[in-house]
Formats: sequence, structure tokens, C-alpha cells
Amino acid sequence: MLGPITILLACQLAGELTVRMLALPVPGPVLGMLLLFTGLLVRGGVPRPVADVTGGLLRNLSLLFVPAGVGVMAHLGRLSDEALPIAAAVVGSTVLTIAVTAWVMAALLKRGRKGPEA
Repeated sequence: MLGPITILLACQLAGELTVRMLALPVPGPVLGMLLLFTGLLVRGGVPRPVADVTGGLLRNLSLLFVPAGVGVMAHLGRLSDEALPIAAAVVGSTVLTIAVTAWVMAALLKRGRKGPEA
């Protein structure tokens, strides 16, 4: 169990170090996840011990939301004071995301109908 957790944490550490050294605008854990994914692709699959550990983490994922919930409860007064800007940001970003996704999908469908250009 220690080996697979070490692999996961080493990938995260490598991602963090790479992001900080190259000043990339990507979170370190995201880059670490890409490194892990690349390693698993090269290997040709997920080793059984890694699958067991990640399955255990996923089964207990709800525990990782407890600190976020505590943070929301601790700042409930501030959240209620700033409810309108928060709601506007959530709704605005959702609408923008849906619009951009629809635009990209339409462009890809249009490109797909034309066929590959030689």
C-alpha cells in the first residue's frame, strides 16, 4: 500500500515542482495527474495495487469535502453579504461555459461534415 501511495504523491510532487520551476498557469496536481496518466499509458494499464489504493481513496472521497464544508460554515456571514456577486459569477460562468461548449461543438460538427482536408 505504501508503494502505490508513493507513486501518486511523487506524481503530484513532480507536477508541483514543474509548475513552480516553469511558472506554468496550471495547478501542480493537474500536471501531476497528467504525468501519472502518461505513465499508465506507457505501461499499458493500471497496476492492481495502484487500482486498489485509488479505489479506496475514491470510496472515501466525501471525507475530503469536510474541510470545504467547514470553511463555508465558518464564512457563512461573508457569503450571505456577498451572495449577489457570487451568484452572478456562478450563473455568468455557467452560461459562458455552455455557450463556448456549444460553439466548439458546432465548429467541430461543421468541420466533420466537410471531411478531412488533404
